[in-house]
Amino acid sequence: MASHRKVNIGLVQTACGDDPSRNMKKAVNGIRDAAKKGANIVCLEELFRSKYFCMKEDYAPFALAEAIPGKSTEELQAVAKEAGAVIIASLFEKRAEGVYHNTAAIIDADGRYLGKYRKMHIPDDPSFYEKFYFTPGDLGFKSWQTRFGKIGALVCWDQWYPEAARLTALDGAEILFYPTAIGWAEGEDSNVCTNQFQAWQMIQRAHAIANGVPVVAVNRVGKEGNINFWGASFVADTFGELLFQASHDKEEVNVVELDLSHSDSTRMHWPFLRDRRIDAYDGITKRFLD
Repeated sequence: MASHRKVNIGLVQTACGDDPSRNMKKAVNGIRDAAKKGANIVCLEELFRSKYFCMKEDYAPFALAEAIPGKSTEELQAVAKEAGAVIIASLFEKRAEGVYHNTAAIIDADGRYLGKYRKMHIPDDPSFYEKFYFTPGDLGFKSWQTRFGKIGALVCWDQWYPEAARLTALDGAEILFYPTAIGWAEGEDSNVCTNQFQAWQMIQRAHAIANGVPVVAVNRVGKEGNINFWGASFVADTFGELLFQASHDKEEVNVVELDLSHSDSTRMHWPFLRDRRIDAYDGITKRFLD
């Protein structure tokens, strides 16, 4: 049997304001707070440097975009080295003139920039007009070996797709991280709100079960425009059990312990990876089987 491999996960759940520098300072303080509480890996929410600007189509927010690596990653690299913690940071990437991505940067505990994941699934729904801003990712689903384990990062809308979780797990990710910005529309029926939240959490807990790896989702809080971001950042173990869930409406920094050795036991007892019929899945690459 595998020996215990315990790692502490930091979740920084905040509300974002209009000033990117203040949002960055809040995130940095959250990382330091999490590290003081023993966090080895710290995840920030999606697009933490600004309010969620995709509620409408507007050219002004493109001024927020930056190179990755660049100024923000350099600042976070210094913080990672100081804190001795891995950081997952969701940023608005300017790749070239007219080409932008919603990107997660991965920084190791010694301050090294390890690489980036570009959000693959881009929504286009009322108040979530991301296709106006973001080019779909082209780096594939991947994982990174850090000081505290091999991790995979996906971003928000990716969390609804079992294919994304599966391919990231198949690349060796021992934990799936989901920086997120999701909430309820103002005035929505309370039953609809409850169902939306439960579906959001349930699909991600299912990814943990199907792949035998823990899942960490970090969401923002606060009202922006017509959206009340529902927070509730959480950690689920390899059985999909909730180990922790934050509040729906408060800024919080929390640290949750995971034992990565549980994946081995889970996969032995629930051998979903063993029993996959990889010879029969050709249809998954088609839009629809007519």
